[in-house]
Amino acid sequence: MTAAAPLTIADSRRLTGPSLLLDGPGAILEVHLDQARADRAVAAWRGAVRRLLDAVGWREARVAVRAFAGGASLAFTAPADALYAATDLNEAAWSLATAELEGGAAGSEDAVVAALRSTIAAERNPALLALREAARSRGRLFLAGEEQVSVGSGTGVQVWADSAIPAPAAIAWDAVHDIPIALVTGSNGKTTVVRLLAAMAAEAGFTTGLTSTEGVSVRGAPVAIDDYSGPSGARMLLRRPEVELAVLETARGGILRRGLSVDRADVAVVTNVAEDHLGEFGVQDLEALAEVKLLVARALVDGAPLVLNADDDRLRQRGVALPGPVIWFTLDPAQPVVAAQLAAGGRAALMDGDALVLAEAHRRTTVAEVDELPIALGGAARHNVANALAAIGAAAGLGLPLEAVGRALRRFGQAGDENLGRANLVELGGVRVVIDYAHNPAGIGALARMIARLPGRRRLVLLGQAGDRSDAAIRDLARAALAIEPDRVVLKDMDRYLRGRAPAEVPALMADELVRQGLPPDRVHRPGGELESVRDALAWAGSGDILLLAVHQDRPRVLALLERMRAEGWQAGDPVPAE
Repeated sequence: MTAAAPLTIADSRRLTGPSLLLDGPGAILEVHLDQARADRAVAAWRGAVRRLLDAVGWREARVAVRAFAGGASLAFTAPADALYAATDLNEAAWSLATAELEGGAAGSEDAVVAALRSTIAAERNPALLALREAARSRGRLFLAGEEQVSVGSGTGVQVWADSAIPAPAAIAWDAVHDIPIALVTGSNGKTTVVRLLAAMAAEAGFTTGLTSTEGVSVRGAPVAIDDYSGPSGARMLLRRPEVELAVLETARGGILRRGLSVDRADVAVVTNVAEDHLGEFGVQDLEALAEVKLLVARALVDGAPLVLNADDDRLRQRGVALPGPVIWFTLDPAQPVVAAQLAAGGRAALMDGDALVLAEAHRRTTVAEVDELPIALGGAARHNVANALAAIGAAAGLGLPLEAVGRALRRFGQAGDENLGRANLVELGGVRVVIDYAHNPAGIGALARMIARLPGRRRLVLLGQAGDRSDAAIRDLARAALAIEPDRVVLKDMDRYLRGRAPAEVPALMADELVRQGLPPDRVHRPGGELESVRDALAWAGSGDILLLAVHQDRPRVLALLERMRAEGWQAGDPVPAE
């Protein structure tokens, strides 16, 4: 007889904003379940949660469960000043449920309740709840985190320490307001769209701030450098009193870990939905991932538009059923959903011939031509044309002047540091080097289509992947690289992204898949880390070759190496300088 799989906790966390299961703050727990006991386990768990919620006085709490292959999530709403206690309650309920199922000692439920009540009392902050309610009743943004609370945003923000929260009546609410806020999510293109939209707003005269996987910046100057595409980055930016308009990259991970960073936004963009990070937090397929991405629509204030990619099947199918206004963007002006939108008086950003057009009903305004966009590389980078259309749609949703939008598009990308790591083309000693952050099959596919439009003698691709992806996902990425028809594939190890894997394990998986797919073994090379792999690629390159370098962890060092080689007059075939 086969033993039942263990009932174990996968993750337990607070939710500070709207999420996949809840509309507001609460707690969520994900567990591993064997299929045979799943229904009984969830029923026992839900029952234990309900008993504990009632016992601590949270009788109005809403409970939600989501099952997935091999596990389940259970979440419930909780007071915003007791979220750590809420996670304790969820974990305690799970312990009670597993003891019931496995016949173990559950301990005293009365003792559990007493401990929870004590934790709740210690965590309570009535002043925080009162300020949160006062802000929400006035339609103002409320944020809590980093031992601070704030109401309003940007030029209308007021911020206090957790220990010095004022009574709502003591606040001059006339001075509190919110600035325009844009949310941008999707599997690929998020950072480029964020940067483009911020450039458009700056061109229109706004003091603009943005958050992204690269950091937080205001007026183009860095405030913090790291991945700030979640709630902490949003709070950092929105509490800066000089900011007049904010563009927030809103990554899947942040949404699933903590919920949406804000519950008020004036426009939101979903660029696309593609395979990436599947299996994390119970999101195991593209349908569920699409649902996560579309959560940004929950933050939109009444009448604010959602900008969606009409060329993405899942977004197109779901978008037509959404209750609020949608601005579609598309590379295909004959898209039926777009035609229907325009016939009904709606708006769309589309490519019409070589023109990027904002269309509304029967009126069409050309914003820019494709060959005017530095990031489009003469039209070869079709994915960046799509990103530009997404930004045009978002700019229209914010009411930015189209003249300023067009100027920004014609300028953006001329400076080498404006869109670092996103389809950057460098001419170096007779070699064309493309540097990109590509990290999933869809991203590699977009670059393959771009490179197919660029003249080149031979093609090389440098590839790597973080260790937290499944074996199947790592193999998928390797197969995607074959669309480039590479003469050489260089596979790198990323020591900062091993995430539980052994060194060289990920490149070995990729190499095995490439050879299985028919690529000769002598075309596959594994030099080691990222910088060593870049050197290997450059040493191989000849005049007229194209190198696609997917660079992730060592980009500053890679860029410094390329700049040094350019300054020293390096030509294809010359030795690659040591660091």
